[in-house]
Amino acid sequence: GLYVTKAQNDFLMVVALWDQSDRLTSADIADFLVSTLQDPISRVDGVGNLEVFGAPYAMRVWLDPYKLAAYKLMPSDVDAAIKAQNTQVAAGEIGAQPALPDQQLNATVTAQARLQTAEQFREILLKTQPDGSRVLLRDVARVELGSEYYGDVTRLDGHPASGMAINLAPGANALATAQAVKARVAELAKRFPHGLAVRYPNDSTAFVERSIVEVWKTVVEAVLLVVLVMYLFLQSWRATLIPLLAVPVSLIGTFAVFPMLGFSINTLSLFGLVLAIGLVVDDAIVVVE
Repeated sequence: GLYVTKAQNDFLMVVALWDQSDRLTSADIADFLVSTLQDPISRVDGVGNLEVFGAPYAMRVWLDPYKLAAYKLMPSDVDAAIKAQNTQVAAGEIGAQPALPDQQLNATVTAQARLQTAEQFREILLKTQPDGSRVLLRDVARVELGSEYYGDVTRLDGHPASGMAINLAPGANALATAQAVKARVAELAKRFPHGLAVRYPNDSTAFVERSIVEVWKTVVEAVLLVVLVMYLFLQSWRATLIPLLAVPVSLIGTFAVFPMLGFSINTLSLFGLVLAIGLVVDDAIVVVE
């Protein structure tokens, strides 16, 4: 199969889980995050990709090279034995062909072959000696439940934590996606274990929201200056009303053209919008004069 994802390179936000009580380890939190949050968050509209800081649980087998050499075994022998004895196989089928004429149902029979605990893995048979004795996995390795990989060490304010970085999908709305992610996390947080909390150490939408607020401040300031300048110097409400209407009309026209040209609300477009507001105000004043 082919798995294709499209996402922007920059992180939209980082969702972190942490345990203030230090009861859980980073591996515990990472396994909980992968099994509980990763799939639901990846299905939120606007999310392009997820990068998890941590790994789920895995059965770790630490080989002892001296014991392997003593039993004349190689790591590949251990790998082959684990793959051969830890598989999910179909044990058969009831009601399959050839069947009786009045047979109406068939059912697949599966046998429990997947190993679940470290003790079961320790009993994996590696080889049989000429004297009839057996060499098990526990004889050459230490088996324990651990993390799938240990490349990340994640802590938040000194407490064990794990997190995931979210990349925005191309063309998605950053503010709407961030709000949808937070709403989905809040919904899932109702089932969190006691002591596990959510934090957002990095959220790029906060800068976008502040930029939009600054644009609105610029619009309000421009309107007030237009009213003040035109009325003080021309002493006419009619002359004041013309440039006062020019600003919202120009902004409405600008936002109407944005989707047709493929523009989005970002830092560059907001900067251009602030400059355009100033130009519209100046032009309106000059035309009226």
